[in-house]
Amino acid sequence: MPTDADLNLLFALNALLSEGSVAKAAERLGLSESAMSRALARLRESTGDQLLVRAGRAMVLTPHAEALRDRVRDLVQESRAVLQPAGASMDPRTLRHRFTIRANDGFIEAFAHQLVARAAHEAPGVRLRFAPKPDKDVRPLREGLLDLDVGVLGESGPEVRVQALYRDHFIAVVRQGHPLLAEPEVTAERYAACDHVVTSRHGRTVGPVDDALAAMALVRNTAVVVPSFGTALSIAAATDLVALIPSSYFEHLRAKGTLCAIPLPMPTAQITVSQMWHPRLDRDPAHRWLRGLVLEVCRPRSEQAGAP
Repeated sequence: MPTDADLNLLFALNALLSEGSVAKAAERLGLSESAMSRALARLRESTGDQLLVRAGRAMVLTPHAEALRDRVRDLVQESRAVLQPAGASMDPRTLRHRFTIRANDGFIEAFAHQLVARAAHEAPGVRLRFAPKPDKDVRPLREGLLDLDVGVLGESGPEVRVQALYRDHFIAVVRQGHPLLAEPEVTAERYAACDHVVTSRHGRTVGPVDDALAAMALVRNTAVVVPSFGTALSIAAATDLVALIPSSYFEHLRAKGTLCAIPLPMPTAQITVSQMWHPRLDRDPAHRWLRGLVLEVCRPRSEQAGAP
């Protein structure tokens, strides 16, 4: 880029490379499509590359544009942080941004509706995208594909910032009228004697509950493994299988009336649910607002559980 280039074009370039569309980039920056088209023409002249080319009815990035995307995104984020006055506040009502939050279905079911409602009230220009959580790989955070990763901390590495949101624990869930409810006390022996449906993204059949049972010389029969808590509850509602579900998920369940929650009859450790992000976003005002929103929505539960 020439030394006298208009550095404001970086923001247009970032929008174009992120959205892959002139129309969407214009909407993101609050510009007309003609103004964004002119910016694209100037960027093509400055970079000596077409950047976006027609492929059927859509536009795709050129290889050079793909190579630039991460660098441009980091430059824009860093420039915003540098030019933000120390201690300056941001008015969420003027914010126009789309955030991607990765979380499992338990968190999404429990908190997504509250996050969407709060965001719509505080920042009408913000859009939230909830992405599935197939694993705990931190590369999507590192590569800028995610704004926040919510869940139980895995192998994060030193480059990831972590903030605890709340503590949770697992409970047993059965249908109303389940044989396990026929007696007042649900013992570990009676619990282990039931057939169980467990949730695992990777098809695992054992976990901390099995370890706790093994310490009591007990083994449970895992009859079904499913990838989501919702599916596990559907099976539990229609059969005599016992589901293992996070307490926070069950508390917000809309169809709770057909199911009963039972405390696990053996000691199991609590789990800490955290929000994680890349350090390059630490000082970004928009991202700070997002982190604060997530923390505020989860805080009532955190206070009830005595979590930090």
